[in-house]
Amino acid sequence: MPDNPRHITHQTSNITHRIPPEFGPLDAVWLTYPHNRETWPGCFPKACEQYDAFVAQLRRFVPVELTADHGIVTNDSWIRDYGPIFVIDGGGKLACHDFTFNGWGNKYGGDTGAYADDNRVPTQIARLLNIPVQHHDIVLEGGSIEPNGRGALLTTEQCLLNPNRNPGMTRGDLERILGETLGVSHIIWLPGGIIGDDTDGHVDDIARFVNPTTVVACHAPPGHPDAEVLNANHEALREATDQDGQPLTVIPLPVPEPILYDFPADRFGPGGRHPVPASYANFLIANEAVLVPVFGQTTDDAALRVINDAMPDRTIVPIRAEHLVVGLGALHCLSQQQPRLA
Repeated sequence: MPDNPRHITHQTSNITHRIPPEFGPLDAVWLTYPHNRETWPGCFPKACEQYDAFVAQLRRFVPVELTADHGIVTNDSWIRDYGPIFVIDGGGKLACHDFTFNGWGNKYGGDTGAYADDNRVPTQIARLLNIPVQHHDIVLEGGSIEPNGRGALLTTEQCLLNPNRNPGMTRGDLERILGETLGVSHIIWLPGGIIGDDTDGHVDDIARFVNPTTVVACHAPPGHPDAEVLNANHEALREATDQDGQPLTVIPLPVPEPILYDFPADRFGPGGRHPVPASYANFLIANEAVLVPVFGQTTDDAALRVINDAMPDRTIVPIRAEHLVVGLGALHCLSQQQPRLA
């Protein structure tokens, strides 16, 4: 294997599962309503107002399932990362995977016990839907992977190769696991994520498939604190191909100006003025719509135009998210889609 490869085709055998793309048809979107006030210090009511606006708009395009409505207890609202990763099995039926969630590398609470309720969510949803679920000791978060539905998948070295996830596992080990569980054969490794992202570089803040061969990827102007890593990501994408060896179309997506927030001191640290991971890439594609976080900045309109041009057959719905992102995530992080069977 070449040193530090950026895109690898990994052959697997006996693939029985396939992860559909988000831009395919959906039966539902699963959400966990904000309830952990520690996640949004000093702005919890405003974050809930923005979440309510998100849910109201989302219901126009897809059925919404709230975990609490089904009696599912959770530690927090980031269902993208602890929820089920839905797949289609070899018989064309819905199934899901239950990977281990350790709080983005044991950052909050010290061990997986702090996330015991969240860790039970995939199994509980699988039981509600009466679908098979496979359990894994491997740590994997939904926001760290982005499939195109045809065998290619975007991820970052910063997250998946971080020793706080699966220490001792190699790149090859992870490629094999992704191939066997998600039915992907081609992994495109990007260097890393944006400043303020406590997930160690989740891909859903930096680059997203909008169709099987096209990626919108955040691109920052010179002087922006994320310019270096985002330029490195663009270089990796320009060198990458899809699962069939064809080059990708890469569309630059603007970034907002850095947003700083005065975090109060709490049990996790002394607080202070820190950046939050504001990104237009943290959109959710939901059937005929794309719900896009916006932040009240001059770059909002430019980002919405890029996304509209990339997906002209969908309705672009801006959702104010400057308070939601204080929780260090936005619309995509707060949702998990359930694919519709063909």
